[in-house]
Amino acid sequence: MAMMIEEAKSKPINLSDDIVPRIIPFHHKSIQTYGKNSFTWFGPKPMVNIMDPENIRDILSKNYHFQKPKGNPLSRLLATGLAQYDTEKWTKHRKIINPAFHLEKLKQMLPAFYLSCSEILSKWEKLVPREGSCTELDVWPYLLTLSSDVISRTAFGSNYEEGRKIFELQREQGEHLLQALQSIYIPGFSFLPTKRNKRMKEIDKEIQASLRTIINNKVKAMEAGEASNDDLLGILLKSNFKEIQQHGKKNVGLSIKDVIEECKLFYFAGQETTATLLVWTMILLSRHPNWQMRAREEVLQVFANKKPDFDGLNQLKIVTMILYETLRLYPPGVALTRTIHEETKLGKLYLPAGVQLYLPILLLHLDSKIWGDDAKEFKPERFFEGVSKITKGQVTFFPFGWGPRICIGQNFAMLEAKMAIAMILQRFSFKLSPSYAHAPYTFLTLQPQYGAHLILEKI
Repeated sequence: MAMMIEEAKSKPINLSDDIVPRIIPFHHKSIQTYGKNSFTWFGPKPMVNIMDPENIRDILSKNYHFQKPKGNPLSRLLATGLAQYDTEKWTKHRKIINPAFHLEKLKQMLPAFYLSCSEILSKWEKLVPREGSCTELDVWPYLLTLSSDVISRTAFGSNYEEGRKIFELQREQGEHLLQALQSIYIPGFSFLPTKRNKRMKEIDKEIQASLRTIINNKVKAMEAGEASNDDLLGILLKSNFKEIQQHGKKNVGLSIKDVIEECKLFYFAGQETTATLLVWTMILLSRHPNWQMRAREEVLQVFANKKPDFDGLNQLKIVTMILYETLRLYPPGVALTRTIHEETKLGKLYLPAGVQLYLPILLLHLDSKIWGDDAKEFKPERFFEGVSKITKGQVTFFPFGWGPRICIGQNFAMLEAKMAIAMILQRFSFKLSPSYAHAPYTFLTLQPQYGAHLILEKI
């Protein structure tokens, strides 16, 4: 599997090529060879491909039965938190974290979105200073910085610079984890004092220490009535205090260690998802200038050159269609996995305990039997009447997951993406540079391997 991934990554592909063999070569080959209803062995465990939308609905709606696989213990060093928990622990964390992502709270975060976008666009304007002038730029590192800055500001407020350091360490941790995940997992290997294992544990200690300091300072400030509680950490701590007070027991709420893990998850999930959505949106709009023009006309009609606001962002129908179509063609996570702990009937399948289930989001999003013969083409108009209309109520479009475990931050990500795209379209037009190399690959999320070299023109 690792050899197939390395081979697929060894060279870019043409813009018109199918991206699937490059992104998930092993699963693509196995499904081509053995069909959609097939399984493969991962060491001693079978992994079954699940591509029937009804079966996917069952799996994602019964989250107590179909649980997250435990996987490599080293993955816990990147982040555990809500995304990795199951059953009662997941329910407790979801209940306490939910208030941080209520719509009213997200509205309060718009100034942080705006400030982070403004800083990045100011850098671009220095590189393209005059109207009509243009320059080549790899926008990918700037979009990574943008989304990490948004998370730093919205999660930690005044501790923004400290948050930035944590992000850099988290990214290094992600690189080490990816290397670990691409090799065969041997039980107990994570305890060996290898160079990588030692570095991962050092990074984890450093991140935990930084977050513990931020959290303790926040708690002290809140107790003294000196802190603003409108960042994610403040809202989470306030919700946690409320839960403990209601039940009169400390073990009902989250421990400081639990809060640290949720902060790590804010970083990883919040930064990666939005950055990848933005970069693929810019690449697709570079390839489809007519849609870029239509999106810009809509943005200028709603905002002119003014600062985007919440109500206006919700009026951006064309931009929303474009973002949905980008998520269909380039979902941040290309698959979901689940496991079962008892013998289970799923549709016509009888599955023994211990089986892993592979839900290939990317393959369903590009399936011509679901989306039509133009499934691999960029056609935002398919979302003109919304997601439920085009999917006919089936689970065939799920870039943020689906059911009770749907990504808690999806509205956060979409609002941030709308703000960023609107502000970019107000100031720049862009097209692919001749040096752009099309090479989507999975580095925890679906990313451009060689960056996103575009030609920006000031408007």
